[in-house]
Amino acid sequence: MTTTTLKTKKVLAVRGPGSNHWVGDGFPVRNLFPSNGIDAQVNPFLMLDYAGPLEFKPTQKRQGVGEHPHRGFETVTIAYQGAVDHRDSAGNAGTIFPGDVQWMTAASGVVHEEKHERAFAEKGGTFEMVQLWVNLPAKEKMSTPRYQAIAKEQIPSVKLGAESYARVIAGELNGVKGPAKTFTPVNVFDVRAKAGEQFDLALPEGQNSAVVLLKGKIRLNGETTLEEAQIAVVDLDGSGVSVDVAEDSTLLVLSGEPINEPVASYGPFVMNTEEELAQAVADYRSGKMGHLG
Repeated sequence: MTTTTLKTKKVLAVRGPGSNHWVGDGFPVRNLFPSNGIDAQVNPFLMLDYAGPLEFKPTQKRQGVGEHPHRGFETVTIAYQGAVDHRDSAGNAGTIFPGDVQWMTAASGVVHEEKHERAFAEKGGTFEMVQLWVNLPAKEKMSTPRYQAIAKEQIPSVKLGAESYARVIAGELNGVKGPAKTFTPVNVFDVRAKAGEQFDLALPEGQNSAVVLLKGKIRLNGETTLEEAQIAVVDLDGSGVSVDVAEDSTLLVLSGEPINEPVASYGPFVMNTEEELAQAVADYRSGKMGHLG
């Protein structure tokens, strides 16, 4: 389905991964920002890692990332293939299966671990996920941590074409609202696009927006081609983008109201000043963020 009133957002830049590396021993990632120079253009989003797809052999060892801290932002994990167990120092625990989303607000600080789910590890299979980091405004950075386990059944879909659709994880698309609670206006859409279809995708004027193509091949606004693991940053002006689907594709579409505050970051901590970062490190080392038993 297309609209006739779309004022297209101009594509400002297209980038591939800035780095390829392992996170722990369970997450082979391609970083789609900020390692490639995309940074302020996608504020309030801080980072996007695309893990996999990669085939893991059966094992009795649960691969992943052990105990580590976060403060000052949110982590959003979207599962496409495989399964991950999570537990944290706030007492939250759960498994993220394909189609599920975990939205963890670290805020004042949590310690957590992420491991391949036991049955997945023992059977083996293809692993594919995205982890997105979302900044918090200064007034919320030291708020109480929050955990949202969003099952695939809770995520509504919007039809974009005969077989193309968007799952609305956060924000709103065509009047359909996503289940994720956010601190600032943010849209996160998981789009599945069918080869040969064309559709318009509404994005709010005045918000930083990006189209991330995980798999497949598309053309934006009839002129810019995106292929696997590429991100297109688009202009603040305009009401959306048009998409021509050359191959069956999986997209992650992001938009958000910029948080116009200083950003100071150090590893798993994102604050506003260097002093706040030093305090975060000290608090973690002293156990104030808790530990896993």
